[in-house]
Amino acid sequence: MGSTKWITGILGWVAFGPIGGLIGFLLGKAYEEYIDGSRQLPGGDGPYTQQRTQTQQRTQRGGYTANEQRNSFFVSLLVLSSAVIRADGKTLQSELNCVREFIRQNFGEQAANQAMQILQQLGTQEINIYQVGGQISANMNYSQRLQLFHYLVNIATVDGDFAKAEKDVLEVIGSVIGLTNTDVASVIAMFYKDRGDESAYTILEISPSATDDEVRAAYRRMAMKYHPDRVSTLGEDVQKAAAQKFQQVHDAYETIKKKRGMN
Repeated sequence: MGSTKWITGILGWVAFGPIGGLIGFLLGKAYEEYIDGSRQLPGGDGPYTQQRTQTQQRTQRGGYTANEQRNSFFVSLLVLSSAVIRADGKTLQSELNCVREFIRQNFGEQAANQAMQILQQLGTQEINIYQVGGQISANMNYSQRLQLFHYLVNIATVDGDFAKAEKDVLEVIGSVIGLTNTDVASVIAMFYKDRGDESAYTILEISPSATDDEVRAAYRRMAMKYHPDRVSTLGEDVQKAAAQKFQQVHDAYETIKKKRGMN
């Protein structure tokens, strides 16, 4: 994986938001493949020709490919991660390690190294959460945004200390990327358990006064909404990360069942 596409991607983001970042990434990727293709097959039958054909096919049918969605998720993740990490006025190594490990698992070792370089550059820039969030809301489906938000909350709590400034920034991010207030509260409750067993009800988006039947119905609804298959276009590894969110819903349900003595 070359560095050109990440450089053009981040420049595109700074200039035009997530879509610009994606376009910049793809232009850099096409340039790298053009160079590689020219070296391998001067006659024009190399990877660049294949990339151009794929781009033409995509233009004809409309929409982003799975790889493009994955790349867009990557860029969105880095920019908002920077905003969350800096929310409390300090940058902790544990938070950077959390980002690096997630990128390494999902995008590879070289992408993780480049992500750290990008985060370093982002650390010197002001990030307009409202502009970034609006772009994400317009270009990612709801399940992808929900998974992105879950990841961001995980970063904020990785050091075991969930600062109010981080919580405030996360609530703003959740709102501007188009999540419902109940979904924002649900994901935060998965990590920020400051109200004992009540957090289990918040995760399932119900109140402690809910009947047993309402608890069961809420669990079925949340299990469907948080199922890892809903982010399948982002790749197998992101699905595995989504399984953590799914498991937290299940754990909340089991907590309520045990407390109530439900079958």
